[in-house]
Amino acid sequence: MSELFSEVDEDLRREQLKKLWDRYSLLIIAVAILIVAGVGGWRGYSYLEAKKSAEAGAAFDRAADLSEQNKHAEAEAAFSKLAAEAPAGYRTLARLRAASEAVSRDPQAAVKMYDEISADRSVGATEQDLAKIRAAGLLLETVPYDALLARLEPATTNIGTYRHSARELLALSAWRANNAAATRQWIDMIANDGETPASLRTRAEALQALLPPAAKS
Repeated sequence: MSELFSEVDEDLRREQLKKLWDRYSLLIIAVAILIVAGVGGWRGYSYLEAKKSAEAGAAFDRAADLSEQNKHAEAEAAFSKLAAEAPAGYRTLARLRAASEAVSRDPQAAVKMYDEISADRSVGATEQDLAKIRAAGLLLETVPYDALLARLEPATTNIGTYRHSARELLALSAWRANNAAATRQWIDMIANDGETPASLRTRAEALQALLPPAAKS
């Protein structure tokens, strides 16, 4: 009797499955095709992106080689091309390198390129701060302390990746402006930050020794 019931249940299941298939077969086939197409499309996209990334990496290395050979104009052109055409991961790096290569032909043009990077909201905060630091380094001897302060102060916070360099540049700028109080302020920030690199700390101590006696205490 139990075998009979099992056979009846099996027949019912087959009948239900047949009805479901007759009703939804086109939909099931369409979904299967979409899944296969989606997987294939994603694999194709991944392959193309990997290929583009590899090509950009090779082009970046070639541009870096030009820089090492002191072919700065050619290196700048190569990095600028990458900045315009490479995948997103290479664009900001290429822009920074292009600005670096521009220094040898026109420091002010390089500053402008760095300023464009630091003002670009699509660029990460770390890269923005790096661009600010590099521009400030080029301007250290030509702009007043207040102008450099406006550029760099946001990068001097305790969470700033390049805060140590920003503080050192501001200390040097303040010292050049004969602003002993501001120089001491930045030297103290350098000294009180436990993560300040040893070499930078040594330079700050040397700068402190140049301050007038009243500003040292």
